[in-house]
Amino acid sequence: MSAAPQVVAVSRDAEHRFSKPTAVSIELLEGWGVEGDAHAGTTVQHRSRVTRDPSQPNLRQVHLIHAELLDQLAQSGHAIEPGQLGENVTTRGIDLLGLPTGALLRIGEAAVVRVTGLRNPCQQIEGFDTGLLRELVGRRPDGTIERKGGVMGVVVASGSVRPGDGIVIEAPAGEPAPLLPV
Repeated sequence: MSAAPQVVAVSRDAEHRFSKPTAVSIELLEGWGVEGDAHAGTTVQHRSRVTRDPSQPNLRQVHLIHAELLDQLAQSGHAIEPGQLGENVTTRGIDLLGLPTGALLRIGEAAVVRVTGLRNPCQQIEGFDTGLLRELVGRRPDGTIERKGGVMGVVVASGSVRPGDGIVIEAPAGEPAPLLPV
């Protein structure tokens, strides 16, 4: 990725809907997530996860997708705009899927998100746009599953985030661990 890492768009929705409308800015709240977003909270907010065990910690407070993915999807005939895949932060210039677990993303002046894992795209994506799930979940040459739907994280420092904000990546200490679905 050649461009300086930055925020392209921010999104939130107080309701549990597939897509989130874009906003002028969002407020990230330490230990909580995106202020006013249905997925914010200290425990899981994703409906299927709440059904299984509502006491699980929320490792999915913030969803980030790289705009380069949206560019690739457009080349495959899927015109997807920021926020339409349910992400809170759309980035450009970061290989989000290549980050290690625990990487810190310093966004704007104060906000910090710790990356917890990969988004595991679900069947709802197919209802949004036929054939899209196949684009977001595939197989690598070695047969393992490749998830391309962005990363999830938790807020470790509060702050405002808006389009144009820079992003600084800080690697975690120790041996890097690959991202797993959360």
